[in-house]
Amino acid sequence: MSRARATTVDEPVAVRGVAVDGAAHGGWVPDADERVDRLESPVASLLEADLSTFSDVDRITVVPDAHYPFHPSSGVVTDPAVVAAIVRVLEDRTDADLAIAGVSDEVIGFDRTAAHLGYTSLLERVDAELVDLAEDARTDRLLETGGRTTTVSIPDRLATGATIVVPSLRPTAEGPIAGGMRTLARFATGAVDPDRAALGATRAVDPALCVLDATTAYAGTSAATNALFAGPTAAVDALGSSLLERSFAADGALSQAFDERTSISVDSVGGGKLALETIRDRLDSGELPPRESTHPAVTAAYRLYAAVAGDAVPPQLEGEPR
Repeated sequence: MSRARATTVDEPVAVRGVAVDGAAHGGWVPDADERVDRLESPVASLLEADLSTFSDVDRITVVPDAHYPFHPSSGVVTDPAVVAAIVRVLEDRTDADLAIAGVSDEVIGFDRTAAHLGYTSLLERVDAELVDLAEDARTDRLLETGGRTTTVSIPDRLATGATIVVPSLRPTAEGPIAGGMRTLARFATGAVDPDRAALGATRAVDPALCVLDATTAYAGTSAATNALFAGPTAAVDALGSSLLERSFAADGALSQAFDERTSISVDSVGGGKLALETIRDRLDSGELPPRESTHPAVTAAYRLYAAVAGDAVPPQLEGEPR
C-alpha cells in the first residue's frame, strides 16, 4: 500500500489504482479499438469492488473530461478509449441504460467535440448513447459549502440515476487539478466562485464513483503515466493533486471537501506494478511526443475547412493548448 502526500490521518480514505501496460507502444496506441481492448481488463479489475453498487440502478451516466477537442494523446482530455472500456464492463455486468454525457458551450457544441475526440465511432461498438446536457431540464439544490449557503443547478440526468465522473490527470489553467469536481462544475450553474461551484456540483450530483484517467497525463508536457485510479471523487482529486505536486491546502475545493488531517490510501489491484513516485517523476520530466509533427499545409487546409463549414479548429492545430 502506498500513500499520497496530501495529509496524515488515522482512517485514510481508500482509492484503488491499476497499472496499464503501455510499454510496447511508448505509452500511446494510435488505434482507438486497440486501446479499448488493452484497457478493458485493467478497468474491470478497477471497477470490480463497485459493480455491486450498480446492480439495482436503472441508468448510469458517464461524464468524461471532454471540454474541448484536444487530441487524447495530449493528456488534456479523458481518453475516449478509457470511457469505452468502462462502458463495456458496465454493459457486461449491469442491466442499466448507459450514456456518456457532455455539455455544449459558447465555444463548441458537444456533438462536434465528441466527433473530434472519437466518441462517435467508438460508440458504434458499445450499447450507450451520447447526450448533450446543455438543454436538459435542471434541478436546484441548496447546499452548505464553506459555511455559506450555495444554490447549485444541475441537469436532471445528473440528479437522478448513478453518475461516474472520469477526469483526466491535468491541472487547470489556474493551477489546481482539473479533476472530477471541476469536471462536474462545467455542468452546474448558480455558484459564482469556481471552488464553491466545484464542491457544490459534486455534492449535488453525488457521483457513485470517480475514475481518474492517468494513462496519459499533462503537467506542462504530456507524459505516459499508464495508470487508472478509482474511488470517491474528492479523494481521487486529492490523490491526483498529490501526483501533480499541487498544494492540497491551496486548492479551495479540496480544502473544503476534506478535513486537513485526511489522508488517501492507494490499494493496487489487477496484479500490475503501480508506483506513485514513478508517475510523479514522469510528470516532472516525461514527454509523449507526437508520432509526427503536423505539416503547415495541414493546418492551413483545416483552417480553410473550418471557415467554410463553421466548425472549430482543434487547438492542437493552433499552437499552445488553452
